[in-house]
Amino acid sequence: MVVMALRINFGDLRIGEIAKERLKRAIAKHWVSEGDNVKEFEQKFAKQFGYKHAIATSSGTTACIAALASLYDFGAERGDEVIVPAATFVATANAVLAAGFTPKFVDIELETLNINPNKIEEAITDKTKAIMPVHLIGKPCEMDIILRIAKKYDLKVIEDACEAHGATYKNKIVGTIGDMGAFSFYCAHLIVCGEGGMVVTNDDKIANVVRSVKTHGRPTGSIYFDFHRFGLNLRMNDLTAAIGIEGIEHFDEIFNKRKDNLYKLLSLTKDLSKYCYFIKEEKHEKVCPHAFPLVLKDKKNDCAKLYKYLDSKGIQCKTLFGSLPTQHKAFEFLGYKYGDFPIAEYVGKNGLHFGIHQYLNDDDLIYIKNTLEGYFK
Repeated sequence: MVVMALRINFGDLRIGEIAKERLKRAIAKHWVSEGDNVKEFEQKFAKQFGYKHAIATSSGTTACIAALASLYDFGAERGDEVIVPAATFVATANAVLAAGFTPKFVDIELETLNINPNKIEEAITDKTKAIMPVHLIGKPCEMDIILRIAKKYDLKVIEDACEAHGATYKNKIVGTIGDMGAFSFYCAHLIVCGEGGMVVTNDDKIANVVRSVKTHGRPTGSIYFDFHRFGLNLRMNDLTAAIGIEGIEHFDEIFNKRKDNLYKLLSLTKDLSKYCYFIKEEKHEKVCPHAFPLVLKDKKNDCAKLYKYLDSKGIQCKTLFGSLPTQHKAFEFLGYKYGDFPIAEYVGKNGLHFGIHQYLNDDDLIYIKNTLEGYFK
């Protein structure tokens, strides 16, 4: 099979004049560790989305780690459990482990690809300290049910919103619905730093703890070697922040263009709905146009073959993560067995996604549609 040059990629990093000016400013100071650009990035991110506190980190993964590690200040102990979806990007579960906790997996819903809220309660034990729902591929979770459960059992809610910049659920922006939220600024996302992350919260105490965690556990504002809690070096640098500032300045434009691309491709591929489950936006939500996921309805269509076919046509695609506890060797030690998470396992075998970013034009979307039709028909 002849492989074309890449035409449809997941995302792109293009550095404009705003970023270049901030980069020059950092270089001129001969100081690129956390500084003025990071402060500006945090302020602009908080203002853009209405968060009281925005705390920059080195990646989406470290944002999750910092948020999770704050749980120790609220009564959690090492080895306690955090509920996460069985199918998600590996960083979610790895962050739980890195923070010193145990991931407790819950199956997902086929229609949303998000954690099944009706299965959360049965996974709660006396060691459970938090629920970490993931707004996967930018689609918000059913947060009302999750919040009711969290209140009943006195659990913190940490939203993994790494793929959900600007998404809303019942007029509430993700990251403000639970106790805190985590974002990523990897190249596939709407705001891009190359690498970078952000923890957001409206709670003053949580914000102070997270700021301490991300700088080795020092108290906020301290310049001394005085460590009050577990922490790591999770800080963002000023070069990274310089690039992110530009993404915030153009956020609405980027969001609307990507959303337009998502709607157009959903319309172009509606005749393929007999072959695939596609993402759906409900009236009570605003989906972040992070990527274009699909799950095969018939296993006979062979997802591995489709993956290779799209790749051969220059469309960069990735699987839909799969069931972390039962389809990935890294989590074998937790003792789950195949069949424990049937929906996550089905999606892992039969799902993939590709980019829907702002640099794609109508010809690109028609090309994707024709390529998919060529495979199925």
